[in-house]
Amino acid sequence: MPTSSFTHDQLLDRLAEVSVRTGLNITPGQQLIITAGLEAVPLIRRITAHAYKAGASLVTTLYQDDETTLARFRHGHEDSFDTAAGWLANGMAEAFGKGAARMAITGGNPTLLKDQNPDHISRVSRASSTAYRPAMERITNFDINWNIIACATPAWAEQVFPHLPAEEALTALWNGIFQASRVDVADPVAAWADHNRTLHARAAMLNDRRFDALHFTGPGTDLTVGLADGHLWAGGAEEAKNGIVCNPNIPTEEVFTTPHCARVEGTVSSTKPLFHQGSLIDGIRVRFEKGRIVEAHASKGEDVLKRILDSDEGARRIGEVALVPHSSPISRSGILYQNTLFDENAACHIALGQAYTKCMTNPEGQSEEELIARGANHSIIHIDWMIGSDRINIDGLKDGQRTPLMRSGEWV
Repeated sequence: MPTSSFTHDQLLDRLAEVSVRTGLNITPGQQLIITAGLEAVPLIRRITAHAYKAGASLVTTLYQDDETTLARFRHGHEDSFDTAAGWLANGMAEAFGKGAARMAITGGNPTLLKDQNPDHISRVSRASSTAYRPAMERITNFDINWNIIACATPAWAEQVFPHLPAEEALTALWNGIFQASRVDVADPVAAWADHNRTLHARAAMLNDRRFDALHFTGPGTDLTVGLADGHLWAGGAEEAKNGIVCNPNIPTEEVFTTPHCARVEGTVSSTKPLFHQGSLIDGIRVRFEKGRIVEAHASKGEDVLKRILDSDEGARRIGEVALVPHSSPISRSGILYQNTLFDENAACHIALGQAYTKCMTNPEGQSEEELIARGANHSIIHIDWMIGSDRINIDGLKDGQRTPLMRSGEWV
C-alpha cells in the first residue's frame, strides 16, 4: 500500500531534498562526500542534484558492494584481515578538515556476514575503525555538518519482512523509511522544524535540571548512569563547529548526552536485538562496576558480544545515553528494522565506546586525558543497543533527590 498520495519517485526526491536541506544544510561552495551501496544510485542521483542546487562545489560518492565485501571474507589470505585503506581514511579526514560535509546512506543486508569467520570480522572491524579514527573524530567532535539516511534494498527488506513477497517487502520497507523520515507529509521541511522544536525543548529541560545521574529500572534492569562533568543534552538539529546547523540522523527521536565512563553501576538487559556486522546479538545482560562491564551474557551471539567488548579498553564502557519515548513513531510501527539508525529511535539506549564530546561544555583545547577525566569515554567503537521499553522507568538523580523523568517508557 502507498504511504501517501505521493508517488514513490516523489517521495524519493523528497527524502533527497530533506537530507540536503535539513539533514546537511549544505552551504554554497561546500564539498560533499557520500558513502553508499550500489543499490542506492537512484537516491544518490537525486541527492547529488539537490546538493548542487544548494551550491555544493563538488559531490563525491564512494560506493560499497555486498558481493565484493563477501569476496574478501571468502577468499582473502589470513594476514589480509588486519589491513585497512588508511590512505582513503586519511583523505576523508583531510577533506573534512577543509570543510567538506559527510553523508552516509545505510541499507545493507543486516546478516551479510552471518556465515563468515567471526575472528576475521572482528579483525577487519578493528583495523577499519583504527584507520578511520582521524576522520571519525571530525564527526564525533561535531566539527562538520554530517547526516545519515537510509535506502531500502531487497536484501534488507527480505530480513525485515520475511513473510512478504520480495516486491511487497521492498515497498513496505520504503514506506517505513518515508514515514519515519517525515517526508510523506505536505511540507517535510516544516515538519522537521516542528519536530526539532520538540526535541530541543526536551534537551533544554534536561540541561536546566543538571542531573548528576539517571536511574533505569525494569525487568532485568537496575542501572545508574552517572553523567559526565559539564555534560550537555542534545537532540534534533544542532550547530556544528563550522557554524552550520544540521540534523545528523534522519530519522531521529532521541535526546542524548555523554555519560561518565567511570560512574556507571548495576545491571541492564537489552530490550531489542542488536544486529552488528551481520551477526544477531540478542538477550544482552551486562553488569557494570565503576563504569566498566565486568560481566556480560547474551542468549544469542554472546561470542560476538565478547569480541566487541575486547575491541579496546574503552569498549567495556559507555559513551552515550539516549532517551526515546516508547510511543515514538518507529516504536508504534512495530517494525524491527534490524538497523541501528531506526531501532535506536524506537527505544532508550546506551552506546558502548566512543563519547560525543560535543555533548560537553567547552571541550575545545582540552586534551584526551582531560576529557576522559571529565567522563568522556575513548574507544575505536561506538555501538548503540536498546534498553528502553514500556516497562522501563527512569529517574533523574541530583543531590540525593529523585525526579521522575519517564514512567512505563513515556515522558512524565
